[in-house]
Amino acid sequence: MSSFDLSKDEMRAMARAASEFSIDFIHALDDAPASNFEGAAEVARSIRDDIGEDGAPFEELLDAVRRGATHAANNAGPGFLAYIPGGGLYATAIADFLADSVNRYIGMWSQAPGLSQMEYNVVRWLCNVFGYGEDARGILTSGGSLANFEAIVTARRSILGEDFSDAVIYASEFAHHSLLKGAVLAGFPAANFRRVGTDEKLAMDPERLRAEIAQDRAAGKRPFLVIASAGTADTGAVEPIGALADVAAEHDLWLHVDGAYGGFFQLTDRGRTLFEGVERADSITVDPHKGLFLPYGTGALIVRDGERMREAHSIGAHYLQDLAGEADLPNFSEYSIELSRSFRGLRVWLPLRLHGVGAFRAALDEKLDLARHLYDALVATPGFEVPWEPELTVVPFRYVPESGDADDANRRLLELINGSKRVFMSSTMLHGNYMIRPCIVSHRTHRDRIDEAIEIIRSAAASL
Repeated sequence: MSSFDLSKDEMRAMARAASEFSIDFIHALDDAPASNFEGAAEVARSIRDDIGEDGAPFEELLDAVRRGATHAANNAGPGFLAYIPGGGLYATAIADFLADSVNRYIGMWSQAPGLSQMEYNVVRWLCNVFGYGEDARGILTSGGSLANFEAIVTARRSILGEDFSDAVIYASEFAHHSLLKGAVLAGFPAANFRRVGTDEKLAMDPERLRAEIAQDRAAGKRPFLVIASAGTADTGAVEPIGALADVAAEHDLWLHVDGAYGGFFQLTDRGRTLFEGVERADSITVDPHKGLFLPYGTGALIVRDGERMREAHSIGAHYLQDLAGEADLPNFSEYSIELSRSFRGLRVWLPLRLHGVGAFRAALDEKLDLARHLYDALVATPGFEVPWEPELTVVPFRYVPESGDADDANRRLLELINGSKRVFMSSTMLHGNYMIRPCIVSHRTHRDRIDEAIEIIRSAAASL
């Protein structure tokens, strides 16, 4: 037996130790600091250059993981309200353990039909959630950034020829930075990425989009792609997808919806109302590691006309000639840049089947309610500006002191809030103003922690 193949007793001991660590760690998240960076640099130094010629005991290695995970931002805890939190469901950790243990390849369906069916069930469910028909296809990716990149590549190869230096992409000034990055990596000049002006909600203005398109056409450019945000990172604004779909249809442009942050609110009644017209999009990005509370590393792209997605990515090779072509199941490698890839489907399929979609819908509805509760409390507190009612779960605000620089005051306010170790928030710049922007997504965040956050914010402002 290879030295890599452990005995059953050794495997059980490792699994037991890892399981006990995981369970204890997760059950301590509620009381753990929202951030714990004290000593983090020392921990990193203690782990530096530790790859040696000889092996080390598993207990010692597990302790390094424990120390690294403890001295960090507690992004899986209830007080983490910075950026866009990722809660991390335990069922997905188990799914990853199972997927990595059986280690089956599902890039070509014929190599593991049953497991490929599980992943395809997830893709079909996603298509159904957004009103796509049977011709739609999709892939699970490592995250929204790769999904957005794949969407841009699909649109480019579907619409443009080999020379696309004059092609233009349109997104709002608050579109996620992965879209510009994806466009550049897909070969487009950065100058051909238009930042369209926004309305009073900081969402893309369809009339400004029309004007930009007309101006580019007059200059001999080729408009071809419009990107709408179903929840911007800065404010959670939902752009008018139906109206933008009208503009795209008028000019025969591809419409992509970036729903990495907000897309899964489509499961709720409020979300479906906000996303009116989303089924008209040519492609949609969503992030299960955000709106479905999964651990980091799961994004998704679905495309309404799946054959266009396949044509954009399918390039054959002689050494793949023995593998079956598409039948009742797709070959995921023909819809993505990836040939070798992990079995991502289980990490989505298992928690959905275990908990049921209704549990996710209820949790998302709760997050919408919590955002509104935070907004109402801050509006009712003297000295605070809360300019935009939350459409989703981002609530940008700032404190306006009676004298002195407001930006400096809010930088200090954020330090005081995060210094509580009970909540952790982040900031952004809006209209040139420094704004604090809590974002509520974690399934572990409930009313008690938001009430505590409100008191922390008020107390910190009073101490400025």
